[in-house]
Amino acid sequence: MSGYDIHRGENPRIIFFFWIVMAATATLVLGLGWRQLIAAHKYEEIEKRQTERRVLKPGARGDIYDRKGNLLVGNRAHYSAVVYLDDLRREFREEYSKIIRAERAALKETYQLTPLKEREDSQLTPDYNELQWVARQNVIQRYIDQINLITGRDDTVSTRTIIRHFNEQLLLPLPLVSDLKPDEYARLIEQVPVQSPIQIHTDTARYYPYGVAAAHTLGYVQKVNPDPDTIPNDGIKTYTFKSKIGKTGLERSFDELLSGEIGAEIWRVDPLGFQDSLLDGKTPRQGEDLITSIDIDLQMAAETALGERTGAAVALDVRTGEVLAIASHPSYDLNDLSPFIPRKTFGEINERGAWLNRTLQLSYPPGSTFKLLTSIAGMRHGTLTLQTEHDCQGVFRLGNRIFHCHARYGHGVVDEAAAIESSCNIFYYAEGLRMGIDVLSAEAKRFGLAERTGIEVPYETKRLVVPTKDWKRERVGSGWVPGDTVNTAIGQGFLLVTPLQMATFIASIARDETRTQPTLRALSYVEAQQVNHGGEPIGLTRSQRAELWEGMERVVGDGGTGRLVQIDGLRIAGKTGTADFRAHGKEVNLAWFVGFAPVENPQIAIAVMVEGTSSLDSYHGGSTAGPVAKDIFLEFIEHYPERAGFQVAR
Repeated sequence: MSGYDIHRGENPRIIFFFWIVMAATATLVLGLGWRQLIAAHKYEEIEKRQTERRVLKPGARGDIYDRKGNLLVGNRAHYSAVVYLDDLRREFREEYSKIIRAERAALKETYQLTPLKEREDSQLTPDYNELQWVARQNVIQRYIDQINLITGRDDTVSTRTIIRHFNEQLLLPLPLVSDLKPDEYARLIEQVPVQSPIQIHTDTARYYPYGVAAAHTLGYVQKVNPDPDTIPNDGIKTYTFKSKIGKTGLERSFDELLSGEIGAEIWRVDPLGFQDSLLDGKTPRQGEDLITSIDIDLQMAAETALGERTGAAVALDVRTGEVLAIASHPSYDLNDLSPFIPRKTFGEINERGAWLNRTLQLSYPPGSTFKLLTSIAGMRHGTLTLQTEHDCQGVFRLGNRIFHCHARYGHGVVDEAAAIESSCNIFYYAEGLRMGIDVLSAEAKRFGLAERTGIEVPYETKRLVVPTKDWKRERVGSGWVPGDTVNTAIGQGFLLVTPLQMATFIASIARDETRTQPTLRALSYVEAQQVNHGGEPIGLTRSQRAELWEGMERVVGDGGTGRLVQIDGLRIAGKTGTADFRAHGKEVNLAWFVGFAPVENPQIAIAVMVEGTSSLDSYHGGSTAGPVAKDIFLEFIEHYPERAGFQVAR
C-alpha cells in the first residue's frame, strides 16, 4: 500500500474531529455571546437575587393633638437589647463543634453498651441539623443570661424563634430583650462590654399622656409587616423592621397621614445570606401630625364624671359638629397596649367588655329623650298645637292593654311644655296615636337617626332601628299594632340609637336644622364658616320652636326632671330619659340626658347615657346622667366663658 493511500485513508477521520472541535468552539462562543448580549439582564437579576437584600425601615408615626395643642398621642423611645447573628458565626461554629464531639462520644458509648444483635450503624450518626440549632440557641441564650444578670429579668429564647429569624429576617437584629425599662437600659449601657455583640436598638412606641382619655376614639397601633404592595417587586429578597399600623380609632382612620415614609437599605450579602456591604440607602421620614377637635379638659371632665359606671358621653360644638369630648366606659389605659398587647391585658379588657366603644358601636332605646322628636313630628304635621292638652291620670288604656306613666298618680292636665318638663308618658302616648307611626318614622329619618353618622372612626354600628310597618313585618314577622306606636312615641319598643346620634340630634335642634355632621378633626376658621351639614330647616314656626324650647328649659328648672343639671347664670335646654334595656342577660335601666347651652346662643350640645349593670340599679336620667352633663357644662364655662355667655374681666 502506497503512502498516498495511507494518507487518504486517514483523512476523513481527521476532518471529522476537526469539525467536532469547530462546532464545540462555535457553541461556546455563541453561548457566551447570548449570555453577555441577549440574556445579560436575566443573569444580572439572578445574581442580584443571590447577592443583594433589601431592609425596609418605616418612619416614626406622626403625633395626635387636641384642639388647643395638647399632646394626646406621641412617641416614646423604645429600647431593645439585640444581636446581629452575623456577629455570632464564629461562636456558632465553636459551640457546634463542641456539641458534635460530645454527642458522638455519647452515641459511641451507647452503641458499645447495646447488645451486638441490636446494634445499628445509624446509632453512631448524630442529627446534625438539630444540633446546629441547639448550638445557636445555646450561644444566644448565653447573651440573654448576661442581660438577665444585669437587669434581674428571666428571659429565654426558643429554638422556634431562632429558626424563624434565620429564615425570614436574617439581616435584621434578633431581639434578645424587648421594651427595656429606663433603669434596665441605663444598667446595660453601663455594664455591657464595648466589644460585646449585644447592642441597644432604639425604636419608638406610642405614648398616651392621658392614659384612658378618649381611648376608644384615639385607638392604638399594632406591629405588622408592610403591605406587600409597598415592597418593590424587583426580585430582591426583602426584610422588614416591624411597621406599625393603626388598628382602631383615629390611628386606623388616619393611618396614611400618620404613617411615616418607609426608608430602605440595600445590602450585598455573602453566599450564606449574611450582610457584606451597604450598597444604597434611603432615610425614613416621620409621618404627619393630626390635630383633633377634642378638648382634653372637657374630655377629662366627661371621663371623671362617668367614673366607674358603664356608659358614654359626647359633647359637640353646635355650629360645626366638632367633637369636644367623647367618652366610653369601661375603658382602658392605652399605654398598657404599647408597644404590644400582653395576652393577659387583652383578656382582662375583654372580660370587662371594655373593647366596645359605647358612643357608636352599641345602640340603645333612647327613652324619653325621643319625646322631643315626637313633639316636632306632631307640630310639623298639625296633630299637636299650642292649645293641645291631655289629662294624665297615670294610666293609658289601649284596647285590653294598660300603659303607665312614670308618675303613679299622674300629672293632671298638661300641655306640651309641661309634658316635656315632667316627661309625661300619657301625653305622648296620645300624641303618638294621633300622628301614627308613619309620621314618627319619617321625622326620625329626617334627623338621620336611621343612619350612621359617618364620623371618622371605624366600626360605627349598623344596628340602628327606626321602625316602620314594613320593617316589623320583615324583621319580626308580624303586623304593626297600636301598642307599637305608643311605645315608639316615648322612645321604647324597637327603637335603637347610639349616644353619638343623640348628640347630633340635640345639636340639630339647637341649630334648627335636621342634620349635624360630627367630626373629630379640628376645623380651621375658614372651614368652620363653610360647614354644610347637609340638613334642612326643621320646619317649626317661631311660636312652635319657642314652645319646644320652653319645655326643654323647664326640664332643667326647679320643677323639672333634670333640675340637678342647673347651673347659675347658664340657661340650659335639656331632656331626661329612662329606658328599659336588656343587657348582661337581664333587664336594666338606661339613664339619658341630652341638652344644649346657652339657650340664647347655643354653643355646646351634650348627650349622656349611663347603662345599668344589674336589675338592682335604679338609674334615672335626671339623677344619674344629668350630673355627668352638668360637669361637662361647668368645664365648658371655665374654659370658654364668653361662648357660655359669661362676662370676662379684662
